[in-house]
Amino acid sequence: MAMLNYAWLLLCFPLLGVLANGFFGRRMGKRAVGWVACLAVGLAFAVSLVLLAGLAGLPPEERRVEVPIYTWMTVGGFQIPFALLLDPLSVLMAAVVTGVSLIIHVYSIGYMAEDARYARFFTYLNLFVLMMLILVVANNYLVMYVGWEGVGLCSYLLIGFWFERKAAADAGKKAFIVNRVGDFGFALGIMLIFSLFGTLQFSGVLDPEVARTVLGGTGLAGWVTLLLFMGATGKSAQIPLYVWLPDAM
Repeated sequence: MAMLNYAWLLLCFPLLGVLANGFFGRRMGKRAVGWVACLAVGLAFAVSLVLLAGLAGLPPEERRVEVPIYTWMTVGGFQIPFALLLDPLSVLMAAVVTGVSLIIHVYSIGYMAEDARYARFFTYLNLFVLMMLILVVANNYLVMYVGWEGVGLCSYLLIGFWFERKAAADAGKKAFIVNRVGDFGFALGIMLIFSLFGTLQFSGVLDPEVARTVLGGTGLAGWVTLLLFMGATGKSAQIPLYVWLPDAM
């Protein structure tokens, strides 16, 4: 159980990679930049495996742990904490994100070897990993939305990385604009959730008894689901919000 209290390291390592390569990448040289970026993601992957093992050692009914980091904002009696939600699904997805990203980082060392903006590319990659991790381990809808929008921003930056090429620049803009359509629905869904439940915490929204009391007989459950699904449709390039993907490839 004690090892779960160090879950913040999952976000800390990619963040350090972003800061190191973002501020000092040009001075460090390409070899050091590649090592820093890969090490940051590799350590995050190791942390996710440790967390997965830690959860597996708990009784099934205790495999849902919230690790507070700090209180993001307080307005009257309303608080938005920045905390991590560790359960089998979120930690497994964190392991998938960091594991696959590590392979991509290693491949990119050779693929981008001759590029003049080598450090910038790896800064974007580390930032992408950080935002994906925030998305999958957030404990409330608002923090998850920060990760959600961060993923969209990083997609735009990477798709249009060679912005001097018109096709790449246009593809980046197209991806950004189309994703805003889906994200608008996602944001409306979060607003509707808050107006109904008075909280953005997953624990307060996903409790079956609470949901039944709040949504029972209102017909709004379908609207909440549809709006959130709209966001997922744009982000995963599903019909009809798939039009950015062919250009991005």
